[in-house]
Amino acid sequence: MAAQPVCTRFSDNYDIKEELGKGAFSIVKRCVQKSTGFEFAAKIINTKKLTSRDFQKLEREARICRKLQHPNIVRLHDSIQEENYHYLVFDLVTGGELFEDIVAREFYSEADASHCIQQILESVNHCHHNGVVHRDLKPENLLLASKAKGAAVKLADFGLAIEVQGDQQAWFGFAGTPGYLSPEVLKKEPYGKAVDIWACGVILYILLVGYPPFWDEDQHRLYVQIKAGTYDYPSPEWDTVTPEAKNLINQMLTVNPYKRITAAEALKHPWICQRERVASVVHRQETVDCLKKFNARRKLKGAILTTMLATRNFSSKSIMAKKGDGSQVKESTDSSSTTVEDDDCKARRQEIIKITEQLIEAINNGDFETYTKICDPHLTAFEPEALGNLIEGMDFHKFNFENVLGKSNKAINTTILNPHVHIFGEDTACIAYVRLTQYVDKQGHPHTVQTEETRVWHKKDNKWQNVHFHGSRNGSFSNTATQYDFVNHK
Repeated sequence: MAAQPVCTRFSDNYDIKEELGKGAFSIVKRCVQKSTGFEFAAKIINTKKLTSRDFQKLEREARICRKLQHPNIVRLHDSIQEENYHYLVFDLVTGGELFEDIVAREFYSEADASHCIQQILESVNHCHHNGVVHRDLKPENLLLASKAKGAAVKLADFGLAIEVQGDQQAWFGFAGTPGYLSPEVLKKEPYGKAVDIWACGVILYILLVGYPPFWDEDQHRLYVQIKAGTYDYPSPEWDTVTPEAKNLINQMLTVNPYKRITAAEALKHPWICQRERVASVVHRQETVDCLKKFNARRKLKGAILTTMLATRNFSSKSIMAKKGDGSQVKESTDSSSTTVEDDDCKARRQEIIKITEQLIEAINNGDFETYTKICDPHLTAFEPEALGNLIEGMDFHKFNFENVLGKSNKAINTTILNPHVHIFGEDTACIAYVRLTQYVDKQGHPHTVQTEETRVWHKKDNKWQNVHFHGSRNGSFSNTATQYDFVNHK
């Protein structure tokens, strides 16, 4: 008997129902599985409008979601690719946001907060066990399975999630939501699973008093607070919180990610696993009142920014679309009113400018060791010193470092003007800029030399390396000739 053909079209398996949410390139609709009658939420992506990078993100999100099977995570049940559309079929979660549910409760205690964060930590622990870092833990991504009392908390939206190997720490790009970003991300340092725990610490703090540990209308000042880990437990609202709860927050909001508590360790904390004995069961009306204001502020801010983005033909990263019965479904798209990812190219442009500045600093300091770490061993270059010929490898540069730069003790100041960065995919970029070099000659006279330079960068093993350099020929100034000029200046 011939085998039955496998259904490959979405419409063969599901009946489409009403719209639940909408983004720039996608729409979320309720759907019913024909074979079972079960309801799901189908995210329908118009792939005709996607860039190759968008495709990579989509494939990454689907791949990650397929790996995660946990009662506290919104589950991906199906992924169907058709000619112009991609369908992702998720759990239909109808309970709305956790934070909105809390303010509607008649009773809310520290023990309830403990139960909430436990479920969040269970989901995070499952992610980390499977080599996944969520990177965007925040209230908008914490949903309830249904309207029923005691419904499970579900972690949603893996659009920014990444895959890591073990306890790998690397620079995966600037991603997350401002108030929940960890110090290591803000410092542009290598990071890993610990970023999720920091966000859990922020969420737990809010769950207990209704406002965040780090807050400032000025984003720069907010980031300064976070990087320093500057938060406290003001009276009177924190006076009624148990020391064990504060202890767990302290271990989550530890600036050093290597000393930060892990999800598995946090689940074993007495305030979590012994909540009946440790956590207070007194109703926290002040927390509920503050949380109502907190929810209203973030909803208003999100609505304003979503409108601003929409007028620029952008989409909101997090859209909570309400159905007629009040249920909500999470819709993920690529940019955000509150969430930032790399911005995406913006952050990588900043990366390229930063690494270019580090390379020039190595040249200024005559630091060949650092220079070789930043450059590809087969670096190609057109330099005035090479009479315009293409040179390859490090020997040519090594000569200048050892015989000129290393012997100089002159002070040098370099400024990069008008940097233009072109991003080509995730691992290739080019920067063109004007470089001003200031120095003082042997007679004590100040000089400024201007060069026009271009560098091509390639990312290998999560590290940017300079693979090609081109220096201008407007005088004796190239990768290293500017320094040669002033060292030998008479």
